[in-house]
Amino acid sequence: MPLFIIACLVSFLPFILIYLWLKKRAKDNKTYCKICDKAFISGLLSVLPILLLSMVSNILLNLTGIRKTNPLLYQGLYTFIVLAFAEELVKFLCFKKILKKNEYAYSWLDMVALMTIVGSGFGLIESVTYAIGASIPVVLVRGICAPHVGYGFIVGYFYGKGLKNRNSGTKMLGFILAWLIHGLYDFSLSSEFIALNDNLIAVALVLAVFDIVLVIMLIRFVKKAGKNEKYLVPLGRI
Repeated sequence: MPLFIIACLVSFLPFILIYLWLKKRAKDNKTYCKICDKAFISGLLSVLPILLLSMVSNILLNLTGIRKTNPLLYQGLYTFIVLAFAEELVKFLCFKKILKKNEYAYSWLDMVALMTIVGSGFGLIESVTYAIGASIPVVLVRGICAPHVGYGFIVGYFYGKGLKNRNSGTKMLGFILAWLIHGLYDFSLSSEFIALNDNLIAVALVLAVFDIVLVIMLIRFVKKAGKNEKYLVPLGRI
């Protein structure tokens, strides 16, 4: 039991540290820090609408009867729509609500920081729920990979780029990429997918490593962007 508790605490740390680190980058800016706090709390609370949306999606999917006729197709739709799409959509809407409700001269770097913080908040809550009944290795892997941090980075980066270039398509590209990567990761872990071939577990391992790479890319981006005027100038109307 002590080892399991330690594993849980370790799995929570990446989400908390990322949030505190992104907030600290402009610690003298009280408005920015308050918005970071709101983004984190929004991420924590996003679990509630996600549960509702997932439940409704699951009911509608079950009404189709696909679960009995084609389990693999059902699992694909379940992971991509009920899980990945619901989670990414609610997080994205929380992010946009934060931007709209707070008067602030947001920069491209701010887009990345705030969307990542929303993802960190949700990732922390998800880690708590996954820790119930899970094994120590599973708990640690989910914490170390911190997938929602990486997905938040993707969404925030492309949203900021789209705002800078006044391109709506680019703003949505990040959401689509995060959704597809998230869905594929969840689908690759399903028993129906692995049943096709035991070697397919390698897909999940590759995607888990990719999640870690995304976190590293986030850290590098924030460090470099903090010294580049391109990412620091206000983007104007959000």
